[in-house]
Amino acid sequence: MLTQERRERIVAIINERKVVTVAELEEELNASAATVRRDLTALHDAKRICKVFGGATTVEKGDIQIEEDSVITKSTRNMEEKTRISKYAASLIQDNDFVFIDSGTTTLELIKYIDNTKAKYITNGIVHAKLLLEKNLDTMIFGGRLKANTEAVVGPDCLDSIAKYHFTKAFVGTNGISTQAGFTTPDVDEASVKRAAIAHAHMVYVLADHTKFEQVSAVTFAKLSDCCILTDQEADKKFYDRTIIQVIKE
Repeated sequence: MLTQERRERIVAIINERKVVTVAELEEELNASAATVRRDLTALHDAKRICKVFGGATTVEKGDIQIEEDSVITKSTRNMEEKTRISKYAASLIQDNDFVFIDSGTTTLELIKYIDNTKAKYITNGIVHAKLLLEKNLDTMIFGGRLKANTEAVVGPDCLDSIAKYHFTKAFVGTNGISTQAGFTTPDVDEASVKRAAIAHAHMVYVLADHTKFEQVSAVTFAKLSDCCILTDQEADKKFYDRTIIQVIKE
């Protein structure tokens, strides 16, 4: 297939599906990952598609979330569901676990229900660390740059710190869950922290209420198969084909 022909095919695929991964394009076009990435870069520069980490989206923003809401805004949404998920997640923590807790409102809710004082906890959330300390739990926080609207620690120093540790469990939040885009978030820096923590954890649980399914944000931080999902409602069957989902009912 000629370069121009292949790139036109890529544009057609992305416009049809809205979101596509590099791996999917490799398989469909019988092309290498390097070739697909070069094509995506060229098409992005030509403003024909929008290249994101791990794939691409249509140029039109559509339903793709590119900005992160503030902690205050997110903390008022779906509180009943978050509480149910968080109580169950807290029950999974065992003695001597070394637990990574991601920044975010659902993981903050999780901390309210943690009662295991024999585990150790580490987080990149400023408010999360404060709440852990208030509960007299063994607490560590990563160093790095502080992101104002989500109160999360991010950046190269944070990533360097994560690389030194190995977590028995990680509890992570997400803005979107899609079979095509995987787990996504609007911010590149926060995606990098999530990705690094997942790579250094034995078990990873994504805490996500039902509204996160079929949503896509700008940056992919993990494949569906990388994590288990804790949620409050049954998801479409296609998601169960990709990962383990635990539905926490009332």
